[in-house]
Amino acid sequence: MSLPALSSSDILRFQFSSWYPMFSSISIKSTVIRPLPQNFIDYLHSDGVHVPEGSDDLPAESTLSDDEDGTEQEEQSSDEGEVRRFAFPELDSQIRECIRSYEAVFPKLNFSSPKDASWVLPASSPLKCTSPADVYMLLKSSDFITHDLVAESVFDGCSPPADSCSYELELVLRKWYPVERSREVRCFVRQNNLLGISQRDTNYYDFLNSEPSKTKIVSSVRDFWETKIRPKWQAPEDYTFDLLLTRDLSRGHILDFNPYAPRTDPLLFTYDDLHALSLSPKRTPELRVIDSRAHPAATSNAPAYQHNMIPFEALSLSSGRNIHEFAESWKEEIEQSLRDS
Repeated sequence: MSLPALSSSDILRFQFSSWYPMFSSISIKSTVIRPLPQNFIDYLHSDGVHVPEGSDDLPAESTLSDDEDGTEQEEQSSDEGEVRRFAFPELDSQIRECIRSYEAVFPKLNFSSPKDASWVLPASSPLKCTSPADVYMLLKSSDFITHDLVAESVFDGCSPPADSCSYELELVLRKWYPVERSREVRCFVRQNNLLGISQRDTNYYDFLNSEPSKTKIVSSVRDFWETKIRPKWQAPEDYTFDLLLTRDLSRGHILDFNPYAPRTDPLLFTYDDLHALSLSPKRTPELRVIDSRAHPAATSNAPAYQHNMIPFEALSLSSGRNIHEFAESWKEEIEQSLRDS
């Protein structure tokens, strides 16, 4: 099996700012901020997780009493080495304006979203950002977004190698609202043929396994692709797209486009499966869903991205401590970080 070769120009077709203008009417309302200030890019590359100054929407409080002059704090900073402080008031203002317009946002960069860092915000409202600080903390806590930070990783495997100057980091703020993950699907297109449709969320849903629902999903996705996507989509003709279906499964909203390549998770398919479908005379796309709670791909009780949910600092603090001692140490670490920020 051979997968299509990707050029750097092919990859750039999949960054958010490339496809969104064509499909904004059938996607989630979004704002692209580009170019980004260099100090914000430096912040994303910097070590540690901390809130930039002025981004948390909280009134400033002095930590000094009237008779203290801050000499001790300055000496301590000098002893510990200089820690770079970050602040980007203009970007803060742009994010706040977007939040006022959308009420709440969830962020991503050119290609990747920080969904692996959803644990840093309330579980009842995953990825819901209501201040610039929320946006920054999500991005800084994510491993996923590191893919987008340097051109070398973005264009890895492309032929010919890309000129890094052709790539510019962008911040995308999308209108946040509760999403029913059960209605998200990933669709695979090869040589301009819709081959397969996969459930994205790895939980078992009874309604997805009824024959009427399956038939409706296949029919709706194929119709949506043929009428809304295929006429507008520009090369390459091999790609994947993610949809959020409406409650009645009759229509959809585009969530994202991705390359038809190993860097994109084929979910309930393999690329060998998709290759076999591309050779089949059958032209009805195949739908795959989690068909039982015992399905090998079904989610266990462990939360998704659990390996991303414990900060490195927490692991180092936990060594040799019982749960009570660890909780006290972690609380002190958080309070110190807040004071430093």
